[in-house]
Amino acid sequence: MLNISSNKIARFVPKEKFAALSYAESLSSGKIVQKFLVVFGVVLLLFAFLPWTQNIRSKGSVTALRPEQRPQKVNTAITSRIKSWHVKEGDFVSAGDTLLILSETKSEYLDPNLVSRTQDQVNAKKKSVDLYHQKTSALTNQMSRLIENKQLKTQQAINKIKQAHYKVKTDSMELIAAKNTQEIAQKQFDRINTLYQDGLKSKTDLELKNVSLQKALANLTAKENKLLTSKNELTNAKLALNSTIAEYDQKIAKASSDKLGNESAAFQATAQASKLENTLSNYSIRNQMYVIRAPQDGYVTKIISTGIGEILKEGQNILTIMPAHYDLAVESYIDPIDLPLVHKGQEIRIQFDGWPAIVFSGWPDASYGTFKGKIFAIDNYISDNGKYRVLAIPDSSAHKWPDALRVGSATNSIMLLKDVQIWYEIWRQINSFPPDYYIKNPENKTEK
Repeated sequence: MLNISSNKIARFVPKEKFAALSYAESLSSGKIVQKFLVVFGVVLLLFAFLPWTQNIRSKGSVTALRPEQRPQKVNTAITSRIKSWHVKEGDFVSAGDTLLILSETKSEYLDPNLVSRTQDQVNAKKKSVDLYHQKTSALTNQMSRLIENKQLKTQQAINKIKQAHYKVKTDSMELIAAKNTQEIAQKQFDRINTLYQDGLKSKTDLELKNVSLQKALANLTAKENKLLTSKNELTNAKLALNSTIAEYDQKIAKASSDKLGNESAAFQATAQASKLENTLSNYSIRNQMYVIRAPQDGYVTKIISTGIGEILKEGQNILTIMPAHYDLAVESYIDPIDLPLVHKGQEIRIQFDGWPAIVFSGWPDASYGTFKGKIFAIDNYISDNGKYRVLAIPDSSAHKWPDALRVGSATNSIMLLKDVQIWYEIWRQINSFPPDYYIKNPENKTEK
């Protein structure tokens, strides 16, 4: 009965006749429930004022801190065929150990003596270059001799010109003397002829003077001819000088042309020799690529290309090596809305798969099985999954991470934020508000 009416009937009911009714009214369960609810409410109220650490939870995995310490794929640089294997999965290899040997597939590289034949071509081309240099040296010496001979021949022609010039000058003076002699003879003949006409001189004297006059005329003519000959020799000497200069200039120009042509041929031969040396180096390096060696110490974790005789394309992955020595780190991904809440050096708690843990995200100190770390780097560019990657490393001041931990293990990261009360955190979660933004050391910030 609800017992809500003002007209009570309990006094009219004989309870002694109804044992069950008397037993039910004697129970105090209602009071116990009431006390329990009161105590529970008080405990809940006190619980609401307990501290709670806000956090950001994210999934991630274990990785290596440095890029050269992460799993490395070994590939082939040339198109080839697998000839033999020297390792299997799980083997430990040191840097430089042979992993497998390849063989050639392209027809232009099948010659077993390809490197030695190319070396012979290089040697022959180098000898050709040396011969060109020797010929150039000979042409240079020839040009030097021609220049010296040109100077000597030119000096000789100049001397002949000077001699011819002096001879012309001498002959000119002799011609003047002959003219004077002829004039004197002519005057003497005229005087003798006048005296002969007057009867003062004999005809013999006249004839003697006439002979002297004719000799003077003959001598004058001879001197004129000699002067003309000397002038002609002077002209010939000048022509000889010009001819000598032109002849040696032509020879020097031809020798210079031959030298330039030879130098051009030497440059071409040098270029061909360099090209052959480049080809030889490529062949030698290609021969070394037939042996695939371990790039560093590590374990062969997965062989991708298998079998004997399988064709490998250029750049194709062959196997994967996990470095033997690496520094562990954890990469996690957070939403863009949480990016302003994290910073380098921030504390982070990490739960590794395979290690039992009891996690209280709001009470990190009460959690069991989590390991402490700190944020080492934060990506400045969003990842393909629409989140930002956060890299964490072990905290040297805390408990060491497990030695059996391996790269690739899944993780559950808890990035610790501001300490608040539980009622505030519940209110924030109900309203879907983000965690509070805060700076770890606000006292270090200078106020504006």
